[in-house]
Amino acid sequence: MNKNNIAIIGSGATALYFINHIAEHLRIFNTIIDEISIFEKGALMGIGMPYNPETTDMYNLANISSEEIPELPTSFGDWLRGQDTALLKSWNIVNLPIDDTKVYSRISLGAYFQDQYNNIIKKLCEGGILVHQLKEEEVIDIETVNEQVIIKTSKGTTREFEKVIIATGHHWSEGDNLDIGYYSSPWPIQKLLPSPGNFYNFTIGTLGASLSAFDVVTSLAHRHGRFSKINGELNYKLYSEAKGFKISMHSSGGWLPHLQYEQEFPMREIYRHVKKEKMLSLIDKDGFLRIHTFFDKVCRNALIKAFERDQKFEMASKLKEERINFKEFVELMSLEHEYSDSFEGMRKERIEARNSIKNNKPIYWKETLDDLMYCLNFHAELLPAEDHLFIRNEVMSFLMNVIAALPLSSADILLALYDADCIELVTGKVEVMEDAVNKNRTHIKVEQEDGTKIPLDYKMFVNCAGQKNIDLEQFPFTSLIKGGKVRKARAQFEKVKTSIELPESVNRELIFTDQDKLSLYTGGIDVDAAYRLIDEDGTPNNNIFDISFTHTSGCRPYSYGLQACSATSKILTEVWLSAISERSEINVEIEKITSLYTENDI
Repeated sequence: MNKNNIAIIGSGATALYFINHIAEHLRIFNTIIDEISIFEKGALMGIGMPYNPETTDMYNLANISSEEIPELPTSFGDWLRGQDTALLKSWNIVNLPIDDTKVYSRISLGAYFQDQYNNIIKKLCEGGILVHQLKEEEVIDIETVNEQVIIKTSKGTTREFEKVIIATGHHWSEGDNLDIGYYSSPWPIQKLLPSPGNFYNFTIGTLGASLSAFDVVTSLAHRHGRFSKINGELNYKLYSEAKGFKISMHSSGGWLPHLQYEQEFPMREIYRHVKKEKMLSLIDKDGFLRIHTFFDKVCRNALIKAFERDQKFEMASKLKEERINFKEFVELMSLEHEYSDSFEGMRKERIEARNSIKNNKPIYWKETLDDLMYCLNFHAELLPAEDHLFIRNEVMSFLMNVIAALPLSSADILLALYDADCIELVTGKVEVMEDAVNKNRTHIKVEQEDGTKIPLDYKMFVNCAGQKNIDLEQFPFTSLIKGGKVRKARAQFEKVKTSIELPESVNRELIFTDQDKLSLYTGGIDVDAAYRLIDEDGTPNNNIFDISFTHTSGCRPYSYGLQACSATSKILTEVWLSAISERSEINVEIEKITSLYTENDI
């Protein structure tokens, strides 16, 4: 690698961890990097949308504790302990002392990130790398000319760079429709709040019962009533002026998220339950790693041990004696989370979760499953299209409910609202009706188990279904699309030879032929294991790297959260370091890239 002038697009958590890993190897990187320019479309650098006070609310909780946050110069817990009580109170932190196992408001986490970002920038500058911080300057297009990458910004400026790292965050292409009270996302949360002194005296609908939906719930609940403790339990009292306020959360499966649990190892590791050599030995003669082979040869024994440690011997026996497969495992574990009343089910699960946290008693099977899927994620380029479909259709919603755990304090709020008859959960797949006659409300249809559809309408309806994959058509840098410098993420089928063999549920628009092989568009844009953009001819771009989850989830389907932000950016920096030390081009062959995973405890 020659001396470089580098651009980073975005200054949120992924960019933060990227510059942190650069700083960790400053003596090497300052010999090859002259300048780093960081572009941020917002007014605040180093925070990121989920933690930004301009988009989130003091009542919105992070779903990660200090002990789970990947290492930065100072830990979140230690940093909070260094702040004065007045500042902590402004972030809705009133229960002291600070506990490394508890979760706190997202705006406090954002303030922490910004402080760490500023310290890392200072370290880079003192170490000989000039850093330009370009706030309120959105990158609107990227072009390539020979070995140069040209960035165009919203301010009309054009700059050239040797290398560009795309580290943008959440992106919602759909707009709000205020005429019918429809909001395409909860963000910024301020748009949903009533003006001071006013109240919503009606039922508000949310699409989804996820962590994002809970952000809507807690922000609105705090403005329509008061929480208090009675006999140690949280209680909610609706203000008299807010009569009629209620939230109706729509969940296709009728699930509320699993609850926070104690972990033996709060940090995920790719090779915690299997050695690299064993993983690579599972690759079949056609070059594929099959997910059912991975489940049988790696997951089965790890989960048996975990269930036995949890004293769930019946489930351990089903895995050991009955040899249930991955699909059967998901179905059985889903049944344990299904209740006739999901709130009462949450109340029951809260007992186990409280016991887990209070007594430092891990729930081993959940933690083990998270590690296993994290491992599989960083080998996803080996999966055939059949298994990408299986993950999407059979596994992912279950995983997100298990792993995206709801903090116990959030569960307390939900149950207090439920006991006050201010919240309900509606089961069934939702269809938003765009051709409704009454244009003053959002009209939906909810599909029941028997296939019938029940019409409902809301004066206010918030889509909390979460960030979807960015398809090529929504990729924000159109010159790269027009120039063929980027393509859709894909995977080849191993056994299926024609689309006729596929179930009717598979979208035929995602099926195509690539190199005479039937293939599947997996979502998002294509990158290799070093996160280089792949052009339409299958050639990686050595000058443009994309580490944005919203772009690359088709290639890395289980990358999410701050630990993946750190791991992804660490992989990129370690790939660069390897190329520097070996005086070679970037090497992403599976043996090489997995060696980097092993050497660096990613």
